[in-house]
Amino acid sequence: MNILKKVFLFYYDGFRGMTYGKKLWFIIGLKLFFMFVILKWLFFPNFLKTNFKTDQERSEYVIEQLTNN
Repeated sequence: MNILKKVFLFYYDGFRGMTYGKKLWFIIGLKLFFMFVILKWLFFPNFLKTNFKTDQERSEYVIEQLTNN
């Protein structure tokens, strides 16, 4: 348990003492949000929900696609 506390304090002190790092982490977080939320919503619509009405139809389609070569 003492090691976990030391690791936590190490990272806590490191992030607390950052000047430019906080801005860079904010930019990284913003980019990840944009990539995984906004781009997914725009370019990857829910194909199964729009083309099939029931879970049974969706599962049959997926099984058929996985087993077809």
